[in-house]
Amino acid sequence: MNMFLLFSHKLTQQQTKDAIESLKVTNFIYLPDNLQKLWSNVPSDLVDLDEYIKVFKEFLLISAKKGDYVLIQGDFGVTCKMVSWCKEKGLKPVYSTTKRESLESLKDGKVVKTSKFEHVLFRSF
Repeated sequence: MNMFLLFSHKLTQQQTKDAIESLKVTNFIYLPDNLQKLWSNVPSDLVDLDEYIKVFKEFLLISAKKGDYVLIQGDFGVTCKMVSWCKEKGLKPVYSTTKRESLESLKDGKVVKTSKFEHVLFRSF
């Protein structure tokens, strides 16, 4: 089972382990560098995203097969459009749920807030 990663980060060890154990994923496929840059930097001034996301659809049409998982997280509009499209094509869109722990500390007279995110599970859209 493949998992395609439309995702701006690298998977954590915990995410990888969970995908293998709970989803039976055997192969993780990151976007090629040129597509990864586009996924991670969706222009905020685009009114219509349809043209922009064609390259991601083309990549999945060539690379994915029905039943493969697609981890989709990123720009809200692009995520919504890609989730709908993946469902139409028989792919399984998922996202990673996390638990957040916020820590506050005092540094140089200023309060610094740090958030630590921990993967919990993959949830289907």
